[in-house]
Amino acid sequence: MKNFLGVGISVGLLAGIWTQVSIELALITWVAFVAWACYFAAGGGRSGFVHGLAANVAGALWGYAASLVLERATFTGAVALAVTAVAFILCVQAAVDLLSFIPGAFAGTAVFFGTSFDLTGTLVALVVGACLGWLSDVAAQRIQHAVDGPRASAAESSA
Repeated sequence: MKNFLGVGISVGLLAGIWTQVSIELALITWVAFVAWACYFAAGGGRSGFVHGLAANVAGALWGYAASLVLERATFTGAVALAVTAVAFILCVQAAVDLLSFIPGAFAGTAVFFGTSFDLTGTLVALVVGACLGWLSDVAAQRIQHAVDGPRASAAESSA
C-alpha cells in the first residue's frame, strides 16, 4: 500500500483542484479524467503522455470526421457504417508508433461523442487531462521519495 501513497496524494489533490477549476471555467471535467487515465494506461512518463494524448486527439478527430459525414448521410444504418469505419481506422492507425495506443484512440472518439460533438471542449479537456496525468506522476514520485526517505536509501546502499 505504501508504494501508492504518492500517487494517491498527488492524484487526489489534483483531481479536487481540477474539478473546482473546470466547474468555474465551464470546462468538461470528466473528459480530462479519461485522458488522465489514458496517460497512466499508456505507461506514464514521456511515452505515456505522447502516445496517450496523440491517440486521444486522433480518436476525437476521427469522431468529428464521422459526425460530419453523418450530417449528410441520412439512410438507415449510416451510424453503424460510420462506427464500423472509424473503429477500423482507430485500429489500423496503430501502425504509426505515435498512434499505437489503441484504447486511447477509442477513448478519444467516445468522449467526443459523449460531449454531444463538442470538438473544442473535448480537445481542451483531453490536453488538460494528459497534463494532469504527467503532473500527478511527477508529484507522486517526489512525494513517494519523501515518504520513503532515508530508510529506502539505506536499504539500497546495503544491498
